[in-house]
Amino acid sequence: MSRSVSEIAEPARAMLEADTASADLGIEVLRARNGQAVARMRVTGRMVNGHAIAHGGYLFTLADTAFACACNSHGPVTVAAGAEISFVASALLDDELTAVAEERTTFGRNGIYDVTVYRDTPRGRDVVAEFRGRSRTIAESTDSRSTA
Repeated sequence: MSRSVSEIAEPARAMLEADTASADLGIEVLRARNGQAVARMRVTGRMVNGHAIAHGGYLFTLADTAFACACNSHGPVTVAAGAEISFVASALLDDELTAVAEERTTFGRNGIYDVTVYRDTPRGRDVVAEFRGRSRTIAESTDSRSTA
């Protein structure tokens, strides 16, 4: 699928270019601009656990990637200060999942973002998980190991 370069803001694009974790999982970012982002991922055989459903860690990673792109779409460098996820339904092998991240508020160097992970079905969208992330902007010269 081809997308316009303008759909991903430069700060988010720069972060994504160095993000081998998301790339290795096949996560594709479709849009990241103005505090919002959309990413998608297909559930592969390596992502399925012993219950024949997608391992929750992979769902978290998809949501976290969308969150990271949304909060970095403004610039400067922003990292997660914390996050939580609620699993609503099981994702299955070959499901194509979409994560939509939206900025809820920013205050000082902090932000709150919500991410909905869903799959499209003939009946409509089935929500798989809801994620809330808390962000913290860091000084570009600050060591990335310290977010305080």
